[in-house]
Amino acid sequence: MDKRPLGRSDLRVSQICLGTMTWGEQNTQQEAFAQLDLAMDGGINFIDAAEMYPVPPKADTQGLTEQYLGNWLKSRGRRDRLVIASKVTGPGSMDYIRGGPRLHRQQILQAADDSLSRLQTDYMDLYQVHWPERKSNFFGKLGFQPEDDSDAVPIEETLSALNELVEAGKVRHVGLSNETAWGTMHYLQLAQQQGWARPVSIQNPYSLLNRSFETGLGEVACREQTGLLAYSPLGFGVLSGKYLGGQAPAGSRLSLYQRFSRYTSEHAQEATAAYVDLALAHDLTPAQMALAYVNSRPFVTSNIIGATTLEQLSENIASAELVLSEEVLAAIEAIHQRYTYPCP
Repeated sequence: MDKRPLGRSDLRVSQICLGTMTWGEQNTQQEAFAQLDLAMDGGINFIDAAEMYPVPPKADTQGLTEQYLGNWLKSRGRRDRLVIASKVTGPGSMDYIRGGPRLHRQQILQAADDSLSRLQTDYMDLYQVHWPERKSNFFGKLGFQPEDDSDAVPIEETLSALNELVEAGKVRHVGLSNETAWGTMHYLQLAQQQGWARPVSIQNPYSLLNRSFETGLGEVACREQTGLLAYSPLGFGVLSGKYLGGQAPAGSRLSLYQRFSRYTSEHAQEATAAYVDLALAHDLTPAQMALAYVNSRPFVTSNIIGATTLEQLSENIASAELVLSEEVLAAIEAIHQRYTYPCP
């Protein structure tokens, strides 16, 4: 599998990254181990986790994902062959995380130590801010509206704490997630001015149903070498086509958790049907076509895939070998013109 530079660092990560947010909720530890073994056999060296996982977040499951990954690392002894990423939780209502997560210095230092303990490792290769402290456009929000966020922890304090972790050897590189062009450039400017650790990546949603990253952030990612780690490349599985026509397969994420409605609007269903028809007309599976498109974008460093079964994971990994024809790419653009940002 192709390995790509992680920002300006000396690390090279597989173009497919294994996402883990189902471990501890939809997947047992045994199933997580099987996914990790299959991923490594398929050439994946990049694993992404977060302190708040699994999703949906709950007090009694928080941290299980990192625990499963840590237990696997201990049992397999393959730490030096992998790039391990995790994230510190942004502000929210999860009072069971440090009494209410914020991006203050002390909280970030504590969060990193807690993650390292669960992961059973001395360092994380990539440590990311899961979402901003300030009020901004993320988690499906378009159209910026200024709000009073004067109590938000300054980005300078957050990046300074992350830099401390790098200097202490607990983190090799830092990254951003659910960030905007303004926020990304502010982090980069501070890093340059202060001589602090420079963000090497941005983990944001990107798929055929949500190409908003291309506006603003696409240029930042290319020019500043802070490539995209694309999450939800299948829109919670919607782009596989399995939810079309009102279907809700037993055990699927959208059948289990009604709160995830971001990719199920009427507009999204129409766009999905068009992409599925295109894939089938060219003898492609809808999921592999959707993933191959993300893989091919010049601003993408790695494509984060998640799966609940080994069959799904195998199909998703195989997308790394698929090169879409110019005809298919042109047809995708035509559909995009009709259904632009159906799921921001």
